[in-house]
Amino acid sequence: MIAYYAGNGKDLDKYKWEQVTHVIYSFCHLRGQRLAVDNANDSICIRNLVALKKKYKLKVMLSLGGWGGCQPCSDVFAKAEGRREFAQSVKDLMREYGADGIDLDWEYPGIAGYPEHPFMPEDKGNFTLLVQELRQTLGKKAVLSFAAGGFASFFDQSIEWAKVMPLVNYVNLMSYDLVSGYSTVTGHHTPLYSNPKQEASADHGIKYLLKLGVPAEKIIIGAAFYARSWEGVENVNRGLYQSGKFKSFVPYHRQSSIFTAEEGFVFYRDSISQAPYAYSPKRKEFATFDDYGSVKLKTKYAIQQKLGGIMFWQLTDDKAGTGLLQAIWEATK
Repeated sequence: MIAYYAGNGKDLDKYKWEQVTHVIYSFCHLRGQRLAVDNANDSICIRNLVALKKKYKLKVMLSLGGWGGCQPCSDVFAKAEGRREFAQSVKDLMREYGADGIDLDWEYPGIAGYPEHPFMPEDKGNFTLLVQELRQTLGKKAVLSFAAGGFASFFDQSIEWAKVMPLVNYVNLMSYDLVSGYSTVTGHHTPLYSNPKQEASADHGIKYLLKLGVPAEKIIIGAAFYARSWEGVENVNRGLYQSGKFKSFVPYHRQSSIFTAEEGFVFYRDSISQAPYAYSPKRKEFATFDDYGSVKLKTKYAIQQKLGGIMFWQLTDDKAGTGLLQAIWEATK
């Protein structure tokens, strides 16, 4: 049960850390060829997370990049010197803070990701060399994982799976944003299953990885603790698979005050995809998200398929104590 955490470290008492096995601090970035903590506040946040280890059975990991956070990655990791210096800097930071590992969130090697971020086909092999360098430098005990896009071009063009997977502990499958903020057509952004209108889903991604030879016990399924909404969506098919303009990213803890009956929102569930969504004819707005039920189903799916576990983006989007983390926890029981 892996939590990405992108908060400031001042709210840590709100969360039930006994319900989490790993927390990934998000994000650190490249400074030159070294992994760097951005500022003093981030440094304090990491130390506060690591302090939780005294009370809980918790692994604390650092993360590189994130969406829009890996602009120099392609260039730096193309050079042996860059990979060596980066790996050594990760080791230095892990020692300095008492962290347990590193999560690579390069979006994406070899294919287009964040607009205007450099990428090249050679990234695929360079990612392998980077993972090899990290494992050699950090040793066997360090937890090493990476975030994977949940779509075919990433599976086919970004990673040398047979070479990378023996060296890492987990691949964190981002089975969310499968309909992204760049899309001009609505859809389920984090469905469990595919349907005739939408192939991309958590189940589709996991089956794809299994066919590529990725061990099930190293695959972590992804849940979204946020909604995506579109505006200008006509009242056809309850707003699903219709043209629209992306409007907003809405954390789970704010959804009940935004997607309200007063604003015309009605909630639905796609019985094939096991995906909740909402539509307001009054506002011509469509929203797609995970909810208590869909997160429970994803967790049970991970258990049934003997996957490594479940992760989510991200903890501060949740309702502390009564939110989606609680749903995951209940499903494991």
